[in-house]
This record gives sequence, structure tokens and C-alpha cells, in this order.
Amino acid sequence: MGRVEALRLILLYVHLIGFALLLGGAIAQYLTGKIRINAAMLWGSVIQLLTGIGLSAPLRDGDEPAPAKLVTKLVLALLIFVMVFFSRKRAEVNRGHFLAIVGLTLVNAAVAVFWR
Repeated sequence: MGRVEALRLILLYVHLIGFALLLGGAIAQYLTGKIRINAAMLWGSVIQLLTGIGLSAPLRDGDEPAPAKLVTKLVLALLIFVMVFFSRKRAEVNRGHFLAIVGLTLVNAAVAVFWR
């Protein structure tokens, strides 16, 4: 395995950790009954955005994802980050807003898995 492939796999691993933090933090918060943005959600959205940008670099020797897929994932990641970041200090977040964050997170994962 080359250095570039090792870097890509490390970025992918950290990207998955960001997904787990974001979705796991959201589910944990939802189950408490008080809907707000927690630290896991904030850090998960930051990690997802930064590692996603890193993963979009041409590191695959010509086997890069379609530009449309990358733009779609970037837009979704930016929306999620903005929705989390600007709601993080509120004592309670609107239920629809919170569920939109969860939904967009799941859609972003679906785009990654199913768009070939």
C-alpha cells in the first residue's frame, strides 16, 4: 500500500468517526428529551467537513468520484455544519431543525454509499 492510499484510508477512518459523533450525539441528545446541540454533534460536523474536503482531493490514481457527487456531499456537509454551529448555544433547538440535521446527515451518508 502506498503512502497516498494510507493517507486516504486514514482520512476515511476519521471521516467515519465524525459521522459516528454527529449521528450518535444527535440520537443521544434526542433520547434525553431536551433537544439541543451537544459537543459531539459540533465536533462531528467539523470533522466530517474537514475530512470530506481532504477526501475529495485526487488521491486515487484516476478513480476519483464524480464531481457532481463531491459537490453534493460538500453542500450537504456545509448545511449540516451551519445548522449545528449557529444553533449550538441555544438552550433548546426547534424539533424540525434538529430532525433536519439528522436527516441531512443520513442523506449525506446515503450519497456516499449509493452514488457510484
